[in-house]
Amino acid sequence: MSPAFTFVLMMGVVNLFGDMTYEGGASMNGQFMALLGASALVISITAGLGEFLGYALRPVAGYIADKTGRYWTVTFVGYTINLLAVPAMVFAGNWPIAAVFILLERIGRAIRKPTVEAMLSYTTAKHGKGWVYGVNTAMDEIGATLGPLLIALVLFLKGSYQTGYALLLISSVLALVSLAVARKTFPIPSRLEEGKTAQSGGFSRSYWLYMIAGSCFAIGMMSYELVAFHLITTKIITANSIPLLLAFATGSGVIASLVLGKLYDRFELPAVLGAVFLSSLFSPFLFLGGYYGVFIGMVLLGIAYATQDTLLKAIIASVLPEGKRNFAFGLFYLGYGGGWLVGSIATGLLYGWSWHYLALFLMIVQLLSLPIFFAATRMKRSSY
Repeated sequence: MSPAFTFVLMMGVVNLFGDMTYEGGASMNGQFMALLGASALVISITAGLGEFLGYALRPVAGYIADKTGRYWTVTFVGYTINLLAVPAMVFAGNWPIAAVFILLERIGRAIRKPTVEAMLSYTTAKHGKGWVYGVNTAMDEIGATLGPLLIALVLFLKGSYQTGYALLLISSVLALVSLAVARKTFPIPSRLEEGKTAQSGGFSRSYWLYMIAGSCFAIGMMSYELVAFHLITTKIITANSIPLLLAFATGSGVIASLVLGKLYDRFELPAVLGAVFLSSLFSPFLFLGGYYGVFIGMVLLGIAYATQDTLLKAIIASVLPEGKRNFAFGLFYLGYGGGWLVGSIATGLLYGWSWHYLALFLMIVQLLSLPIFFAATRMKRSSY
């Protein structure tokens, strides 16, 4: 096995334990906040604000990492905040405190995300952008599946939400230990680069078009917290089964990430367009499809998250400016987070008005990204 792919797998292990922590928490956050008295609008705005902060701070973290060259220091700070905020939910006695911890978890993610993506970009010349980010995302999603399954077991055994949050401290510690091992093994990830993995010029026009397309896609996304709230309030399935359903969705994302990664490296644009189209169908099934439609909708939502976490990373990795890798990832995520915040506010408002209009809105805004992805890719190819 090459050193480059070993690094991909080691960071995948870190993300596996990391996702086990915060997706395990996400599988409870909606129900827990509802138990503490939060409304659908409060939950949606909290999730949306968290996502926005989780994206808006990424350019700052990326800029600092680029200027200082201290990739690993920034990464460790981010992971520590990100991972410890979840088990800290045991101390939340009311929904505002719970909301603060949810926001802190997202802020920590914002700090470490650009550096991780930038370090992985050094391995893409040898193994392909789609495959590198696909494997990394698949390992993310394995953790994101195990976390909710652990929580489902806790709730099945009549444990409390607080017990579930406390148990997630174990995976938090394992993630930090795995990160320390990766740092010791590969202190300078840029040495893994084989061939050209970034552009010599500045930000290209295709980069900005990809940002616009990604923002449209983000508006049509939905957090698992609001999905959980919808399921528990409509009583489509039992509260204790919700983490299992979320695990089902993330499990679908594992397969989708690997498949989409390979398809991207081989076909690129058709893979992106097909994935975005399938992703746009999650909302009609989820909100209008009844009991069985929920399961189809969750599979499609898993594909949407795989598109977000695999294809969008691979796309941006294809237009990175040399010397600004961290900042480029962070800036893209700023636009993506802005879209997510707009979508979350709109979702929270439309949810209380009409599920039909909500499903239509989410589907249309994601479909609007298709011609922009097409134009950006054509522009990128013409500049080669």
